[in-house]
Amino acid sequence: MTTRTLVITSSILGENGQSKALAEHFIDQAKTRGGVELTHRDLAVDELPHLGLAELGSWQATDEERTAEQRQLASRSEELIEELRAHDLVVLAVPMYNFGIPSQLKAWFDRVMRAGETFRYTENGPEGLLEGKRAVILAARGGQYAGTEKDTQTPHLKLMLGMIGIGEVDTVFAEGLAMGESKRDAALREARQAIDGLVKRL
Repeated sequence: MTTRTLVITSSILGENGQSKALAEHFIDQAKTRGGVELTHRDLAVDELPHLGLAELGSWQATDEERTAEQRQLASRSEELIEELRAHDLVVLAVPMYNFGIPSQLKAWFDRVMRAGETFRYTENGPEGLLEGKRAVILAARGGQYAGTEKDTQTPHLKLMLGMIGIGEVDTVFAEGLAMGESKRDAALREARQAIDGLVKRL
């Protein structure tokens, strides 16, 4: 059985980004394993603008009511949602910028988290509509924050994924990357080993 996997990178450092390197390691291991169909979206290259009122308004109109401009604006979100629906596993390679996620990744979430499309409001609260999907977070950080109050990033990501119905989330941390060469090398080695284990279980 093929596991359709969407890998999303968002490092503004390009090939020098450690989160991008973790994503590339995942991709390389998945290719050698077989049975994995890969799609890679680099949000730092194919960058999305911040969500604005005009684009938000285009979602509220029916296709028949939309102007040509609104159809173009709405197509951004529709393309990303369809891509997400078409995959079984979402891999988010995420650097930490000022204790948060990159704005490029936030712009992606702003377009895939849509009421009536990927979640809905019920009398019991919001309900995710993307069932049967899993996610992996590959988190690269200069400092060491996992398990502390300074890690606002991981709960935020899990909250957004859960909102659209993705509650099964594995996390791989590569931390202390700016705290000396030996610490960096050890953290990256451990992260790659954890990725190898995840790929074997796909």
